[in-house]
Amino acid sequence: MFVFSHLSFRSLTSENFLVKFYTQDERARYNNLKNLENFSMKALFDTVRTMTKRTRKLNEEQPVHSIQFGSRVFTQRLMEQTLSKKVCQNLFLVSEGREKFDPTNADAIAAALKDWAIKEGATHFTHWFQPLTGSSAEKHDSFLNWSDRGTVIESFRGKDLLRGEPDASSFPSGGLRATHQARGYTTWDPASPPFLWKGGDGVTLCIPSLFFSWTGLALDHKIPLLRSDDKINLSAQRLLKLCQIPAGRVFSTVGLEQEYFMIDRGFFLLRPDLHLAGRTVYGARSPKGQELEDHYFGPIKDRVVAFMREFEEEAIRLGIPIKTRHNEVAPAQHEIAPLFERSAIAVDHNLLLMELMRQIALEHDLACLMHEKPFAGLNGSGKHTNWSLGTDTGLNLLDPKENSFLFLTLLTAILRAVHDHAGLMRASIGSSGNDHRLGGSEAPPTILSVYLGERLEKIVDHLIEEQPIPAGMARQIDLGLAHVHLHEADASDRNRTSFFAFTGNKFEFRAVGASAHCGLPITVINAIVADSLHLILDEIEDLVKGRKLNPEELLIEALPCLRKHLRASKAVLFSGNAYTAEWEREAQQRGLPNIRKSFHSFAQVIDKRSQRVFEEILSEEELHSRYEVLVERYAKSMKIEADLMIELFRTQILPAALQDQKRRTQSVQNLLDLGISVSPHLLDAVKSYASAIDTAIAAVDEIEKIRDQSESFGWEAKGRTYSEILGPKMESARTAVDRMETLVDNSLWPLPKYREMLFIV
Repeated sequence: MFVFSHLSFRSLTSENFLVKFYTQDERARYNNLKNLENFSMKALFDTVRTMTKRTRKLNEEQPVHSIQFGSRVFTQRLMEQTLSKKVCQNLFLVSEGREKFDPTNADAIAAALKDWAIKEGATHFTHWFQPLTGSSAEKHDSFLNWSDRGTVIESFRGKDLLRGEPDASSFPSGGLRATHQARGYTTWDPASPPFLWKGGDGVTLCIPSLFFSWTGLALDHKIPLLRSDDKINLSAQRLLKLCQIPAGRVFSTVGLEQEYFMIDRGFFLLRPDLHLAGRTVYGARSPKGQELEDHYFGPIKDRVVAFMREFEEEAIRLGIPIKTRHNEVAPAQHEIAPLFERSAIAVDHNLLLMELMRQIALEHDLACLMHEKPFAGLNGSGKHTNWSLGTDTGLNLLDPKENSFLFLTLLTAILRAVHDHAGLMRASIGSSGNDHRLGGSEAPPTILSVYLGERLEKIVDHLIEEQPIPAGMARQIDLGLAHVHLHEADASDRNRTSFFAFTGNKFEFRAVGASAHCGLPITVINAIVADSLHLILDEIEDLVKGRKLNPEELLIEALPCLRKHLRASKAVLFSGNAYTAEWEREAQQRGLPNIRKSFHSFAQVIDKRSQRVFEEILSEEELHSRYEVLVERYAKSMKIEADLMIELFRTQILPAALQDQKRRTQSVQNLLDLGISVSPHLLDAVKSYASAIDTAIAAVDEIEKIRDQSESFGWEAKGRTYSEILGPKMESARTAVDRMETLVDNSLWPLPKYREMLFIV
């Protein structure tokens, strides 16, 4: 399974480490080789061949997904079987957002949950919540309690369901909680059903929860997301009322396309940068990368398919509606996508899915990488966030086939929102990891633009120019084959370089990073669209003056308002290639922001306009906390990478390079001692090699100098310094060290290379 290098052997001398991570055969190989001065290339290749034969055998039975779906979730069917009609009715209305949860029902629900969970093997329960770390958190409590008679019983009461008390000071809070103010609360979000998590040969009852402070301030991503859905519901209901379309609830829906890399766990454990930072801080390009485009949609390797099959089965049991899987463009890169769900549920499921993938990868001796750019020079990974608005009656409000006034009004509100709050959208997807990805292949550049497609953009142009709106004409494609039917083309093509692209009946927010908690981006979209729609509807309602008009009459009355806002926001529309230098110059002329580094976008979160759009979602104090958390996380992530660059170079790479240099210079000296003339080319090669080492040493020294000088800075000053000064120095050091990788004797290089990690799975 593992690939060892000469220097890696020195660091892996612990017998406990060997027993934990290696098979008996691998330990024997290690013991036979550890006394050798060098680990030969033959041994390296033998190890690689052994590793590639490792395939975990799975049960040959193929479960039926529709039968297994939600088997570990406290579903509506289970509620109806275990709860009274009154309690079920309250829960159903709560899940639809049409009624408050009745706390008098808590004891009955808790008792049903306990019985179900214990029957399924659970011994503990936890309030599963989403702090500002970007992942989930949990504190497990057993069902054990004292009875009135002093005996031990299993107990789970309504108050246990409704309230947990974690330490709020040890989570990121952006100043909302000081160290001496530790109390925080979790409470069940009754719109999200409890579920059973299997792990470590045990079962835990998980209660999806909200996390807030002793003073009631939101300390998680879930509360503002739910509040933003309430806000978008209010504005969209005003629009539906004008159109005389009945609906009990409007909510945002999301489909999250998760990209990731899979590599052998042996390589992963031998790369401290991958293990601690999620990406390779050093690594020269492989002679073959993604140039041939042969990996995209190609056959999936058996070992990876086995992994996919197992985590998909577990996901299905947790009620995660997995739909699509395929190879992505970069070697070892893949994508998984579920069906659309309501945003809050989709966010829960994405967090669970990522954790499932990480854990099940271990069982297959694989590592699942979700960093935005784990490998330089290759495509990065995103979490393409496909956003739309739906109703509880089944309408998709972003489907152009719906009422034209409704669609055009909503479209105008979205364009205005994106144009006026582009910087806030950029901040919502900002991170040090995403900075490496944005602007590269498969990721949009940092200029925020909107792609509508030829047909829809033509409609917008006609509206602005006061021309008749062209009728929608379905276009059919004839492939010129007698046996193949005519194919109806979509209303628009796709533009993969667009920051925010309309793709038929939804907008794709491609810029969200693979490792991101997508609660913030969705909350921002909901907030700015709701605010924009409210403003536009205020103007339209003034024009309509309370009259009940049909859709055609409404559109005629509203055209002056729509036209005004479309003209004001037209600059954000762009259908061309957003990677070109010409577009960058044009975008500057249009006045569109181009915030290349995430750090410089974070201030948008506390801008006065942002405070207005976040009314009823996040208070000014809560917004400031988000700003502080974003800045601190950015600075900490960059410092971890800087520390890794220094340590890896000083303790592994430089010793290997110096050993190789010693060999080379000794070889030249041996020739001279024998009286053999040395060609200028050979001398130049030795000098060039020494110069490359010297350049790398100087570059890494610069990183250390800047890091040490900024040690006493506050997080904001550190973030700025790291972004503007340290970042470029780290790129320079990487370039120098990557050049060394192409020069150092391969048998001495201490880290697995791209060509091994990406192609040997």
